[in-house]
Amino acid sequence: MELARAMAERLPTTLVAFGATPISRRDGSLRVEVVRNLVPYRRFRFDPIGPMMIPHISKSDVIHYHQTHTMMASVALLLGRLTGRRVFTTHLGGGGFGLHRIINVDKWYDGHLHISQFSREIFGHAVSHNAGVIYGGVDVQRFSPGILPPSRDYVLYVGRLLPHKGIDYLIEGIPPDIPLIIAGRPMRHAAKYYTLLHELAQGKNVQFVQDADDERLIQLYRNARCIVLPSVYQSRDGAKHSIPELLGLTLIEGMACGTPGICTSVASLPEVVENGVSGFVVPPNNPVALSKAITALWSDSSLVHRMGDAARRRVLDMFTWQAVVDRCLHWYGV
Repeated sequence: MELARAMAERLPTTLVAFGATPISRRDGSLRVEVVRNLVPYRRFRFDPIGPMMIPHISKSDVIHYHQTHTMMASVALLLGRLTGRRVFTTHLGGGGFGLHRIINVDKWYDGHLHISQFSREIFGHAVSHNAGVIYGGVDVQRFSPGILPPSRDYVLYVGRLLPHKGIDYLIEGIPPDIPLIIAGRPMRHAAKYYTLLHELAQGKNVQFVQDADDERLIQLYRNARCIVLPSVYQSRDGAKHSIPELLGLTLIEGMACGTPGICTSVASLPEVVENGVSGFVVPPNNPVALSKAITALWSDSSLVHRMGDAARRRVLDMFTWQAVVDRCLHWYGV
């Protein structure tokens, strides 16, 4: 939605999506068309089917489908090839039914536009001539440093409470005298992990926040000493996660607010944080390394200020929606 809004400021853009009720409206310069999913059950809630999408696609000069391995992505791809339209795709993980289950359709696309270099590599496009990196963005007017001086009196994690996020290692590594706020809702299928987090938090200054709305979330970002994303390839239970982070959006949101980032050397995260400049990159599954990075920032306010400024500059240079639009238009040939 944010990319479509930014794109609409540069050239006529229609966002076509699926929902329970058909909708046609304007959002500023952007035209939004919601078509009904004909099979809103089981896995088809996430792999929707709806032929009313076809008339909208057939009017386009450029088609950019944001989820590669789905039924309707295959429809868009075939329609584009049959009518001579350029078709691009962005893989956001997961997938459903489609032509990809029968034949390799990678070369049928005019471009695979990935949201990180890690994404490009993990999906097998590291040396493909028709694959590039557009990254993702945040609204840097909204996610920005506040007017008042920040309190910087806690460490912050924002995201889903799932094992591959490595939150358990963060709780283990946080010194008992440093407050930690964990903002995120527990997931029903990871109830045991949520219980583990509370057990590890015993005796430490850890607060779980489940009800932060958008405005409170921004305030949490602005006042944090640092934003931490400690994702792992292998969680404590031995499960392996080959794609733990395709980008790391909460890390970027926090950095946009002028807060240093701490992340693990996992997946796309080192593309976001410049180690020693806008924050620290530490090994995964390592509470000691997390503790050292957090303590370094907790004990040096001038370092927090320098890294926070660098974090904001990093986002302004790399992760604005207008920068993403520029990269897309380059690949579109517009």
